[in-house]
Amino acid sequence: MTEQVAGVGLGSLTTAGVGGPARKLVEAGSEQEIIDAVRAADDAAEPLLILAGGSNLIISDEGFEGTVVRITSSGFTMNDDDASCGGVMVKVQAGQDWDELVEYTVLHAFSGLETLSGIPGSTGATPVQNVGAYGSDVSQTIATVRTWDRETRTIKSFTNFELEFGYRTSLLKRSTVNGSPRYVVLSVEFQLGLGRMGKPIKYAELARALDLPVGGRAYANDVRRAVLKLRSAKGMVLDPPDRDTWSTGSFFTNPIVPESVASALPVDAPRFPAGEEGKVKLSAAWLIENAGFAKGFGLESSRDKGPANQSDRDIRVAAVGGRASLSTKHTLAVTNRGEASAEDLLCVARLVADGVERAFGIRLHPEPLLINCSL
Repeated sequence: MTEQVAGVGLGSLTTAGVGGPARKLVEAGSEQEIIDAVRAADDAAEPLLILAGGSNLIISDEGFEGTVVRITSSGFTMNDDDASCGGVMVKVQAGQDWDELVEYTVLHAFSGLETLSGIPGSTGATPVQNVGAYGSDVSQTIATVRTWDRETRTIKSFTNFELEFGYRTSLLKRSTVNGSPRYVVLSVEFQLGLGRMGKPIKYAELARALDLPVGGRAYANDVRRAVLKLRSAKGMVLDPPDRDTWSTGSFFTNPIVPESVASALPVDAPRFPAGEEGKVKLSAAWLIENAGFAKGFGLESSRDKGPANQSDRDIRVAAVGGRASLSTKHTLAVTNRGEASAEDLLCVARLVADGVERAFGIRLHPEPLLINCSL
């Protein structure tokens, strides 16, 4: 365990590249070090922020006046001895890079994670957010999550059912305040299938890329390649020279609304099952684009491309000197074009959320955790 003090900058530890200093930064590379670091902060009544891959955080320019525990534990183990599970159990340390894990499982003929290829961040964050893409999410493969319960000061393991997964949420997320969780994830255990064929493809865009009908199956290696290609085209695979990838990925979740709200939208507005009676999931990207926000909105060159109902002053504010904008590849990502502040990113996101609400009466909500800041 290593500790740094006196104003350690957090921007370099996040994929968006923004965030002010931490009063104290502690790196914890094992389960015991994580527990020890969290207990020390709690014993000192210090505000606590948990950070690992930094792919789902916008930290304010003022930073964090407390202890930041950066989880760096890594590694995973396999257990296929129990035939009753119908596959292999993979136990993964919280700080393990997510895509390295996905690549390993695909190459070793363990199926279930292939559509989640290319997502940046750590494995420990995946159950918190119920990370998902292309028709699947981690709730479909997680068996248990091992945590440190800061309230009872004991280790607590959750089964899949106990985690109360929902769309981009879980019990773990709902019990987190300003990046400070009640339950600190120590490790995650996945139950994966055995074989080189991936799971049935549920997402139409991915099925088209694989030349399959929805519900068809392909080799997991082929699925991974197709997903990485699709994500790269949208700037959703980390690539430091490409400023479109300096983001938190999708900044807004797809809104889930009553059927009556969805029925008031134009007929071409995409609608998806929400898994809740009387509710419909909408496409945040469609709402953004049809509220008048084009790819690249916020760049100086986009000042003439804003919504008709926005003033020239609003567009100038959004441009923030070209430091921040919507991705030039995908309207769901708010990107750091170089030297952006957290407030620059939030400025663009606010204008988009406000514009969508004016156009359609639907408020978009952020997907990343906003630390000491808000829309």
